[in-house]
This record gives sequence, structure tokens and C-alpha cells, in this order.
Amino acid sequence: MNEKRKMKSAARLYAVQALFQMEASDEPADKVQKEFEDHRFGTEWNGETLAEGNVELFRKLIDDAVNWQSKIDQLTDRALAENWPIHRIDPTLRALFRAAGAEMVEGDTPPKVVISEFVDIAKAFFPEGREPKFVNAVLDHMAREAKPEAF
Repeated sequence: MNEKRKMKSAARLYAVQALFQMEASDEPADKVQKEFEDHRFGTEWNGETLAEGNVELFRKLIDDAVNWQSKIDQLTDRALAENWPIHRIDPTLRALFRAAGAEMVEGDTPPKVVISEFVDIAKAFFPEGREPKFVNAVLDHMAREAKPEAF
């Protein structure tokens, strides 16, 4: 994978983590963004160097997820089973759907790339579970509604 793609992939992963942290700690977006940029992007942790992320994409995903959260959550709710609205699902998945939804609703990345990237993130968080397949199905449904012209 080339360096630009790695940085975009890292930005997406960091966006999911930041959105999770914002919800769990009730901290504002700007504070969490700064923390991630200062203490995660390319820093050393436990003897490992964390990936450098694309700062522009990271900021855009966070800003769009916050600014369009209601629209993204509604889009996600329509993709979920009727008995499982977004507020009932795992908070990691909720953060993932919000980051992916932000990129689908406000970005120009092809939906198939967004789906692939965020399914890979789901695999990182849930390596043994069925969540990646669930994420694929939900994101596919969201993409077909958000960007029908891409299909």
C-alpha cells in the first residue's frame, strides 16, 4: 500500500477512535482532535510507532460526523433492523457508522472504497466476530441510499 493510502486508512481508524472517545467522555470535537493529532499521529507508544494519519481527512471526518450526525444516524437507522436503532448498537460500531457515513454523505470517495476501508477497520476491532459482515451489509445499504448514482 502506498504512503498516501496508508495515511488515509490511518485517518479513518483514528476518526472512529476519536468519535468513540467523544461519545464515551462527552468531550468536544476540537479537544479530541487536538489530542489525537498531538499524541497519536506518528508518535511512539509501548515501543511502537503509531501510523501517521492524513490530518485533513481526519478533521473532515470528525467535523462532518458531528455536523451531519442526525442525517447520518437516520441513514444508519434505515439500514439497521427495525428493532435495533443506532442508539442500541455497540458504541464502536456506532462511531464506525458515523465516520463512514460522514465520508459517504459529504465526501467524494467512491462508496465501494469507503465500504472496504471501514470493513477493514471493523476487522481490526472485531477480528473473531461477525461484525465485519454486519458492517459490510449496513454500509452497503447506506451507500445505496446516500449515493445511488454510484451503483
